Amino acid sequence: MLAPALDDTQLAIAAEALALGQWARVRTLLAATGEDWDLRGHRLTVLATGPGSAAWAGDWQLAEPDSGDAATLLALATVHLALRGESSAEAAAKACATAARMLPDDPTPWLGALILARRTGTPDARERAFHQVRARHRDHHHAHHLMTASLAEQWPGATDDPRHPAHAFAARAAARAPADSPLALLPVVAHAERYRVLATAGLAPPDPADWGPWSTRRARQVLQGAVDWWLEWEGEEHPRRKIDLNFLAHATFHQGRMAEAAALFGRIGPYPTRAPWSYPGRDAEGAFRAARATALRRAGDAAP
Repeated sequence: MLAPALDDTQLAIAAEALALGQWARVRTLLAATGEDWDLRGHRLTVLATGPGSAAWAGDWQLAEPDSGDAATLLALATVHLALRGESSAEAAAKACATAARMLPDDPTPWLGALILARRTGTPDARERAFHQVRARHRDHHHAHHLMTASLAEQWPGATDDPRHPAHAFAARAAARAPADSPLALLPVVAHAERYRVLATAGLAPPDPADWGPWSTRRARQVLQGAVDWWLEWEGEEHPRRKIDLNFLAHATFHQGRMAEAAALFGRIGPYPTRAPWSYPGRDAEGAFRAARATALRRAGDAAP
């Protein structure tokens, strides 16, 4: 079963409590999270997608109208309502703006605006939200993933040109990030996102194993750089590391690097993510389990 909280057990407990209307546990969790912006963004986006989150966040805000945490949770929950067609984009944008005014140093309300703009806004709105996030946290993980996925959707009928904006953006972000930043893996994400777009448009095979560009010289170089980073740094403390590991396992598997894929599946454990295993429109859990079984079997067969 896909677990949005990944391996954050405190988040999973808080999400269950929020679904029952127990927002006080969320207040405690967010207070403990502090200004770890990647962790805060991860926790709030997961909490915002839970059943009844907008209603319970509204109750919290009524009880504590000066709470920026309540306003931010309500903003992100309203964004997700808008994406499901259960609220308006205008209401979601207004909620994000309100939270941003209450917490001017927090990138998370702007992350909500970016999530919204990716699906309902203009390219200018998307760029503005992204730059507002970066002004508060230069290497924001989730924001960079969102921008990579959004840029990948440009020129959907084009071939997988290495000069495509998604590849260029990912390469720049990886180059300017600190040496220990998991943004080093962003070029691998860009490769998977372009596959998603091309396959959805019928320009790449529906089975990613049949897509030739996994094995181009450039793709091999990109993946080797990502694997080298993982071997040196691993990013074990990052709250979204399981997402990175899933992208990396997906790429190594489809390049036929079974020993590395098997090692990555071991690191992922019981935490597959919808992206990229669902690309394009596949059963994410089934694709993950099949790839893991094949990688473990082939790596075992190749062992001396």
